[in-house]
Amino acid sequence: MNSDLYSSTLKQLNARIIPFIVICYFVANLDKTNISIAALQMNADLGLSAGMYGLGVGMFYISYILFEIPSNVIMTKVGARRWIARIMITWGIVSTGMAFVHSANQLYVMRFLLGMCEAGFAPGIIYYISCWFPKSNRARAMSFFYMGSVAASIIGLPVSGAILNMHGIADVAGWRWLFALEGLPAVVLGCLVLRHLPDTPDHASWLSSEQKTWLRQRLQQDNAGVEIDKNHSWLSALKDKTVLLLSLVWFLQAFGSIGITLFMPLIIKSVAAGQSNVVIGLLSAVPFVMACLFMYLNGRHSDKTNERSWHLGLPLILSGLALATAVYSGNLVVSYFLLVLTVGFNFALTPVFWAVTTEKLAGVAAAASIAFINTVANFVGLGLPPVLGKIKDMTNSYHSGLLIVAVALIAGGIIGILISRPPRDTLKSVPDTLSDNCK
Repeated sequence: MNSDLYSSTLKQLNARIIPFIVICYFVANLDKTNISIAALQMNADLGLSAGMYGLGVGMFYISYILFEIPSNVIMTKVGARRWIARIMITWGIVSTGMAFVHSANQLYVMRFLLGMCEAGFAPGIIYYISCWFPKSNRARAMSFFYMGSVAASIIGLPVSGAILNMHGIADVAGWRWLFALEGLPAVVLGCLVLRHLPDTPDHASWLSSEQKTWLRQRLQQDNAGVEIDKNHSWLSALKDKTVLLLSLVWFLQAFGSIGITLFMPLIIKSVAAGQSNVVIGLLSAVPFVMACLFMYLNGRHSDKTNERSWHLGLPLILSGLALATAVYSGNLVVSYFLLVLTVGFNFALTPVFWAVTTEKLAGVAAAASIAFINTVANFVGLGLPPVLGKIKDMTNSYHSGLLIVAVALIAGGIIGILISRPPRDTLKSVPDTLSDNCK
């Protein structure tokens, strides 16, 4: 290996690709989850019960599920640059439009449209990363990408809490200001994608011909050992045992990432009554600082040791155990600390999970499979928020709902350890060109 060429190429990828997609994912998750902060005012203004709020949250995932796979397949046909730009511009417009809802039914419609517009973005970027980063650096690249998601909670929750304090300016409610101001950046970034996001390494003007050749050959070598390659149709890949088991792991993981994230401010407010919206926003952000740290360290150590199985499954098991302990702890400080660890461990497996997934899949089958895996997980977003809301309405507590989440996380960790063991089969033939797998 030419170490100078290796380091110079990776340096370019880290500088040119990662920061931009991190910012894009930050805005995506800000627009998807800022409803959790808006709920502190919006629920009262629109007369929403916890169950109605949960249904509003869940409407996003109905359309997201319906359009996720078609979106990723289309991306492989028209190119990442055009399709990701389309996704961002349309969801930004809809997110801004959330400021104009005046009833529960209007909220349901707008959340449905938001999911339809955003469908395919996260799996599209995951597939995109696999077309640029070698296997030996993929988990770290995934960890940086997902930091955009986590940063939306670290930075976005306190900022969103502060925007709520604009309540009354120009006789407009604070939660309406929140949606209006946080939706516009997606439109601007979508326009910038057309200029700054190359479809493949061959289209990158900032890579030398030697770097392009090295990267193409390295990715071809990595794709030689995949279990599902470019010769599989995307439909047949969705029936594969590996894809189905990976989908199950990501589905169970989503009980934590979706369930806890979307209810975090409301959960904290229920045990920290009397605190301001800004304080609630800050307390809600702290767990995601831990998530950022854990994702980076776990992804980096997994790449460094070339070990995936325990780096994927163990964090999920620890997350479930921490959450179950938090429920039964009688001390508010201890419970909050355990909630911080729950979120940190829950996100820690994320870069490793997608590194494992993209190491097992290639070609259009990979694009469809990644979307399918993400789609299955989004059924949690469809069903869990309404269930948690109903449990809260019936018991006046989130404890029973959180125990369901804890059991799901532990089960997901156990399955994750089993599915991410190295395959026994021999390497398959090397793909002819990079463009066969990444278009």
